[in-house]
Amino acid sequence: MKFLLVFDFDHTIVDENSDTWIVKCAPENKLPNELRNSYRPGHWTEYMGRVFVYLGDNGVKEDEMKRTMTTIPFTAGMVDLLGFIGKNKELFDCIIVSDSNTVFIDWILKAADLRKVFDEVFTNPAAFSSTGYLTVQNFHAHHCAKCPKNLCKRKVLKEFLDKQLEQGVSYTQIVYIGDGGNDLCPVMILKKDDIAMPRQGYTLEKKMSRLAQDFSPVECSILVWSSATEIMSYLKVLIKE
Repeated sequence: MKFLLVFDFDHTIVDENSDTWIVKCAPENKLPNELRNSYRPGHWTEYMGRVFVYLGDNGVKEDEMKRTMTTIPFTAGMVDLLGFIGKNKELFDCIIVSDSNTVFIDWILKAADLRKVFDEVFTNPAAFSSTGYLTVQNFHAHHCAKCPKNLCKRKVLKEFLDKQLEQGVSYTQIVYIGDGGNDLCPVMILKKDDIAMPRQGYTLEKKMSRLAQDFSPVECSILVWSSATEIMSYLKVLIKE
C-alpha cells in the first residue's frame, strides 16, 4: 500500500512565487517597465530568461541570489508536513511538478534540509553559465493547448505513473496538492479514489468550482486547504485506514 503525493511548489510549498521573489536582487528591488511588459501569456520561462540576463547585467552574482532565495517563507504548516512525510517514506512517494526551476527549488529545499523528502523534482532546468548568468530552459515540449508552452503537468504526471507501473509500482491513492491554473490539467486525470487538494482562494480552487457549476466536475475527491496542517491531518487518517 503506497500513496503518491504530488506537490506544486510556488504558493504551495513556499508561500510566494520564487520567480518574482528573485526580483529582490534587482536594483531598487524592481524591474524596468519594458522588461516587465515583455511577458507574453504562456511564455513565462522565456520571460524569466530575460529577467536573469538583466540581473546578470547588473552584477547580481550566484551567492547573492542564493541568499535571497533561501529567505522565502514556507506556507503555514508546510515544514511540519514535509517532516511528517519524511518520517513515513515507506508509505509515501513524493514528487514536485513545478514551473519554477531546478536551481531555486534545490537551494530552498536544501537550506531547509527537506530535499530528501522528494523522490523526484520535475521543473525547468536551470544552471549558471561560465559568465555567471543564470539560464533557464523549457522543461519539455508538448501538444497540450491548455498549458504553457514549456510545461504540461498532466504529461509529466502521466509519464511518471507509466514509468512507475513498468517498475511494478502502483498507488493506492494519488494526492495532488497545488494552487495554480496549470494544476488543473493534471487534476483532470485523477480517478475517483484520488484526491485533489486546491489551496483556498487560489486559481485552482476557483477553476474547480467553476467546473462543478458547469456540471463537469472532476472525478476525484476534493479537499480545500489553507494550512498544510489540514493536509497532514488528512494523511494521518489515510495511513491509519
